[in-house]
Order: sequence, then structure tokens, then C-alpha cells
Amino acid sequence: MKIEDYGFIGDMETGALVSRGGSVDWLCLPRFDSGACFAALLGDERNGRWLLAPACEVQGSRRRYRENTLILETEFETGEGAVRLVDCMPPRTTHPSLVRRVEGLRGKVSMRMELVIRFDYGSIMPWVRRRDGAIEAIAGPDCLVLRTNVQTRGKDFTTVADFTVSEGESMFFVLTWNPSHEEPPPALDTDKAVAASEEFWKEWAGRRREEPCGCWRETVTRSLITLKGLTYAPTGGIVAAATTSLPEQFGGVRNWDYRYCWLRDATFTLYSLLGAGYHDEAVAWRDWLLRAIAGKASELQILYGVHGERRLLEVKLEWLPGFEKSAPVRIGNAAAGQFQLDVYGEVLDCLYQTRCADIPPEDAAWRLETNLLEFLESKWSEPDEGIWEVRGGRRPFTHSKVMAWVAMDRAVKSIENFKMDGDANRWRTVRDAIHREVCDKGYSASKGSFTQYFGSGALDASLLMLPLVGFLPIDDPRIRGTLEAIRRELLIDGFVYRYHPEASSDVDGLPPGEGVFLPCSFWLADCLNMAGRREEAVQLFERLLTLQNDLGLLSEEYDPVGKRQAGNFPQAFSHVGLINTAHNLTAETGPAGHRCGIIPPIRERDRRRSPLPG
Repeated sequence: MKIEDYGFIGDMETGALVSRGGSVDWLCLPRFDSGACFAALLGDERNGRWLLAPACEVQGSRRRYRENTLILETEFETGEGAVRLVDCMPPRTTHPSLVRRVEGLRGKVSMRMELVIRFDYGSIMPWVRRRDGAIEAIAGPDCLVLRTNVQTRGKDFTTVADFTVSEGESMFFVLTWNPSHEEPPPALDTDKAVAASEEFWKEWAGRRREEPCGCWRETVTRSLITLKGLTYAPTGGIVAAATTSLPEQFGGVRNWDYRYCWLRDATFTLYSLLGAGYHDEAVAWRDWLLRAIAGKASELQILYGVHGERRLLEVKLEWLPGFEKSAPVRIGNAAAGQFQLDVYGEVLDCLYQTRCADIPPEDAAWRLETNLLEFLESKWSEPDEGIWEVRGGRRPFTHSKVMAWVAMDRAVKSIENFKMDGDANRWRTVRDAIHREVCDKGYSASKGSFTQYFGSGALDASLLMLPLVGFLPIDDPRIRGTLEAIRRELLIDGFVYRYHPEASSDVDGLPPGEGVFLPCSFWLADCLNMAGRREEAVQLFERLLTLQNDLGLLSEEYDPVGKRQAGNFPQAFSHVGLINTAHNLTAETGPAGHRCGIIPPIRERDRRRSPLPG
């Protein structure tokens, strides 16, 4: 099973991965970062899964999302006939539920269901009993209730069912989570639940602003729906991915937990939402950001839990062998304790862009920003762990310094353009000092390029951000040289590596061998487009689109050798990159032009406002 063999469904509080063969191999309840009750993705069926598939030989299958929804349909062809499996997680229910429905299309097909519930990432076998016509599984704080119209039985600590479905018939299965100390909620009507899910997603997709994405419109819509599915609706936070520990290197140790919200994604995410007209989601994301970072500037983290939690202790789950034996499996993320300068720039830039977009200001936002700026004044010259969250020691990364410059630049522009109260001269002085130091120490005349960190001869794809954030114009000779050096040294097999794979262990302290980090290739396409090389940019973008699976989903990385997706899945940052690059290539005023300042900023008053969610 490959990563791209999975589909994603979710209810904007949690999500599940469903295999081509009809097995739910990953589901955390009740939140994205809760313990998994199905963890076969990182082990096998003994760690929990829910299989629903033909019992006879499958001769062929195909799957798709219902148009403009997150409802997954898988059709199985067998010698007995054909059936359709419908999977969804209805949004806006009081308790998270996974709804599965088997529909007979042709003939009479023998079906098999196997439900293996193992709480806490496959480590806890629940107490199972029949109650009020349902199957109830309880362990500690968790309770799962299965309701179905087929006869089930217990076998080897598994709930199983054998049944047949004829043309025109349908069988339903609903699995609902509730706290074990409470009574289970009333049963869902599956027909109404699926219909309500379809109505919700189509209404949401229908609120998308009309923009000229041309032949890419459907692809962009799918990425927007995926991004919405990775949103934690109660707070507005957006998780980086629905999974933990899917490997960046198969069989290796580069396995991280991405079920949290990264500040680094803030401005990119804001643009992807605003560019599509999703004003309310952009406001919710801004408000989550402000709540999460509130407090002392010195205690700013790079990532938080979906409610803004800060304690994300990293733990290894020794009982799980990992995806394709890629161990260790980790939950939590120690990067939360790292010092990364660039996130200050992302936060200040994001909040500046909300002003440009006419998003109503938050009273406490500017006070919080000035607190961050005062801290950054005394810290910008220090080394840090950088954008790639290296575990090989702090260095004076060029990208980090540039983003510190962004923080100061956006503060100055907030005073100049929006009459915010502050000492523009003071921050302008710091901004100019950072700029001089980056140009002096971060640029190699012999290489004709900016480098990964001061004094280094290595390249880094994060240097592509220099023109995108407006540090230097795209036609500056130093930027042109950097662009060509990255294409020459980091563009391998048609895609951009974060840094040279053979030197990766020197940078991040981990064994070499990771795949291509997909957002970097989107950044290169953006830079090429800004440089007037649109045909090259389109070719690269189209090449990136071929990496999507058949459902239009992207993971974090791509393995050019194995020709398969790698890393956590689906990855919000990859889909954000796709959305923004599509807008850059087609819209008259794309995100890259707005952010670097060569085009007037997106102004929400100039476009149709999306209505409030129902």
C-alpha cells in the first residue's frame, strides 16, 4: 500500500484515511491530535482498522469524490456484480461519526466487514458489548458505538459481518464517538447524514470567488476543499496534515507528527483563502493565530495544538513498527521548543496582510505585534534552527534573517500605510541593518548566489522566498544568480530539494535520503513567473500536478526514485502552494505580486464577500 492509495475524509474536527480496498486504516477521535482508534496505517490490522469490501475476488475498482464534496465513493467490480462504498464524516454533528454505506449497483455481491477497534494508537483493546441493538466499545475515556442494519458477530476480538447486497439495496454502518462516561447520542439517519454532508460541501465550494484559474479550476477547488477538511472548525486552526509519522524517507527515522498548526504557514494560508474569496475562514485563521501566540514574545512557539496548546511533548510509540517499517512512530513534536526566527516574520506579515485585505482589526493585535518586534530587535542576530527545524544545531540561516527583515518591514509599512502607533524610524533602522547584514554575509560573490547560512557555500530552496517577500526585486542580479544556482544544484529529476540530499545530514543532523519537499517546487514556479518566464513556470506547475493521486491529494514530499508520495498526508502546505501558484499563474494580481509589494494588496472591499457559514 502506497501513501497515495489512500483517500481522506473529515468533518473539520478530525479525519480518516480510507484505502482503495475499503479499509479505514487511520482515525483519531475526537480531534485530529487525539489517540488513534484505527492505527493500521502505522502497523497492521491488529492495531485497529475497519474493513468493508467484497468477500469475493475484486476484478477492478475505481473511486472519486462526489463533485465539490469530501464524500468518497469507491466502486468494486466482481464476478458477482458491482457495489459502491460511500464514506463520509458529516460536519456539524454533536459527536464525530464515520458513516459508511454499501449500495448494490449490479448483481448480488457477497460482502465482508471486519471492525478492529484499538484505542490509544493500537495499544488498548476495548471492552465490547451489545447494547440497545448496537455494538459498544469502551476503554478509559473513549466509547465507540457501531449501529448497522446487518447482523454482526464477534470473532477473535473482532466484530465481523458477512452479508450480500443486491442491485438497488443499501446497507449502512455508523460509528460514533462519545465520552465513555456519557450516554451515547441518538442514532444518525445515514441517508440524511450523507445528504446533509453533500449539501454542506457543495454550498461551501459554491461560495468560492470566481477567478480565472482556467483548466486548473477543478484542481484548485479540490485543494481548497482539502484545506477546509484540515481546518479545526471550533477554533479556526488548520493542521499541517491529518497524520503522524508517515515517512519522509521510507525505512528511515524522518517521521514526525504533523497534526498541529504551524505559524510558518500563516501568510501562505491567508492568501489561499482570501484569493478564493473565503473571507470568514481567513478571519477565523487570523483569530486562532492571535489567541495562540498571546503571551510573552520570548515564549512564542512555531507550532501549537488546534486549541492553541503549547505542551506538545514528543513521544515514541514503540509498539508500532511504522509505515513500511519506518520507525520510530512519534506523537507530539519537539520542534515546538525550537527557536526559529522566521516565524516572527510570518506572523507580522500575516497580520499586515489582513490589514491590506480590509479584515476588521483586532484591538489587541498591534500591541501583541509591538511586543514581538521589541523581542526581535535584540534576537534577530542570533542563530536559530531555521525553517526546516533542524536538529543538528543552530546556525545563522539566511532565510531566517530575511524573515526577521520582513517583520520589521511590515511594522514600518503598518505605521506608514495604516497609521498604527509606533516608532517607524526605530524599526526602519533595524530593518536596514538586517538587510545590510544579509547582503554582506548571506551572499557569496564567488558562487553568485545567496547561501543557506552565513559563511556557507551551500544552497537552500528557502532562498526562493527572497523575491517573494520583497527582500530584493526579482530582476536584481543577486536574485537572478540565486535562482539559477537553485535550478542548477537543487532541481533534480524535475523537482526542487530543500537542500542538496547528499549534504542533508550536515544540516539537520539526520541520515540523508529524504524526498522532494513539494512547496519548494511551487515557490520556484512562482519565482519563474515573476521573472517573466511563464512558460517554464507553467511546465513546472503541470509537472507538480501529475504527482497528485487519483483523488487530487498531495502529501508533504515526493520520492523521485520510487516515484511515489512521501511524508504526512494530505499535507495542507502542499495544497496551499498549489492554490497560490495557480492564482499567480492566472490572476492579474496573484499572491506573489501582492506579498512582495509590486502589486497593490488584495482588498476585500473590491470583491464579493462570502456569506457567513450557515
